[in-house]
Amino acid sequence: MKVSRFISGRLTFQGNVAAAAVAVSFLVIIVALGVSSGFRHAIRDGIADIAGDITVEPISEGYGPIPSSLPSRDAILAVPGVEGMEPVVVRSAVVRSGDTIHGVTVKGVAAPGDSSLTVRIPLRLSEITGLGAGDSMVTYFIGEKVQVRRFRIVGIYDNIVRMDDNLIVYAPIGDMQRLEGWASDEASAIEIKVSPESRGRATLENISSTVGTILMLSGNEEEEGLYAVPSTRRYGPVYDWLDLVDFNVLVILILMTIVAGFNMISGLLIMLFRSIPTIGILKMMGMDNRGVSKVFTRVAASVVLKGMIVGNVLGIAFCIIQGSTHLLKLDPANYFVSYVPVHLDIPMIILADILAFGVIMLLELLPTLMISSVDPAKTVKAD
Repeated sequence: MKVSRFISGRLTFQGNVAAAAVAVSFLVIIVALGVSSGFRHAIRDGIADIAGDITVEPISEGYGPIPSSLPSRDAILAVPGVEGMEPVVVRSAVVRSGDTIHGVTVKGVAAPGDSSLTVRIPLRLSEITGLGAGDSMVTYFIGEKVQVRRFRIVGIYDNIVRMDDNLIVYAPIGDMQRLEGWASDEASAIEIKVSPESRGRATLENISSTVGTILMLSGNEEEEGLYAVPSTRRYGPVYDWLDLVDFNVLVILILMTIVAGFNMISGLLIMLFRSIPTIGILKMMGMDNRGVSKVFTRVAASVVLKGMIVGNVLGIAFCIIQGSTHLLKLDPANYFVSYVPVHLDIPMIILADILAFGVIMLLELLPTLMISSVDPAKTVKAD
């Protein structure tokens, strides 16, 4: 056994406040990471459910319907990150229930098992209009002429991303095609879904650019005038808000690491001042400054490691409880979601732990500089 390890095992760190501060700092770091990752996953997945990750649509609204199965479908599906494609027919409409009128977007999708003139509405629309499963919903489609449809509500869904100005009502695609006077192989757009790990801003825009290039170079007349639009462009302010959340989390990580580091510095200084006679004895026995420093940094490292473990356990426990109970609520008008979403990104947590531990231990080297100024003759004699 090394001498420094043996001696450090006999020393007691008495900076309980510093040790508690380390645990609290790591708790805050884990919670901040979980909430930041939760917002990213929840909002990106919610947007994907509402409008797809990438939309292939005509450049001009007057261009007319597009083929529901693109000639370049196989080439697009081969793009890394792309998981599927689905034709949709989208039309703005107005829903009326009693004296309540509210604008919606009716999206015709291929939903096996759905009967004609049936719809699934968002929970938010149900709250606004008072309509529920089994009720009839009168819907007005306004264009060159007003078309009225009476749908029967067969289900209510709750998308985590709640936007009163973008309520999506899902209807069978056949009903919407007949409403528009289109054939069964025509649609207003094609929604492309990508894998969850590809929903980052840069990755999504790169995939969209690749899909756009495929459409432009395909040489098919049916694909002329089509372009790919990523959800980052359609929902730019939402992605900007996510970037701001990530920046705030980065600031929190830096502040918590510095707070933990300086609390440990104060605790280690107290320990060094109380152990000056011990330092003198170690030097008198032939241990150099580096060896003595190693003794005390081992003690500090042990305390930081214990605080990190306690903080991680508490932080992960909070994330698991919040993820399963949604105990903490939010105002969707300000945060897009109705509760605090959490997601445990284990690789990111491990990386944050390693970086924070490394920075704290670097800061711990500062108080050990005083060891070189300790004179064994004076300290031992004074003792």
